[in-house]
Amino acid sequence: MNYFGLLTGVATLLIIGLGFPLVIQGERRFGYLWWPYMLGIGIALIVASLFIYIDWLAVFIGVVGATFVWGSTELKEQAVRAEIGWYPFNKNKIRPPFEHVIKKWRAPHL
Repeated sequence: MNYFGLLTGVATLLIIGLGFPLVIQGERRFGYLWWPYMLGIGIALIVASLFIYIDWLAVFIGVVGATFVWGSTELKEQAVRAEIGWYPFNKNKIRPPFEHVIKKWRAPHL
């Protein structure tokens, strides 16, 4: 029997499940303006997974990369949720490099 598909699905579910706290804590500590860095990390991980010949590792890296890409699209929505009081709001966030440039860009969303 080949359990690769089943285990891949379970691992994907767990990794995506860890993406929710990543978005919540990432926005709380850093703010939504870090979305380009998160998006860049995700794209880099997805591209890196294309060059990995070990199936398990390629799947793991690819799913983590896709989770980062999804997380970058959720940071702005999470900031709105924190502002309306659904989640704790932190006004002392770590500012990203090139903040003045990033503020001019529209945050992505799905």
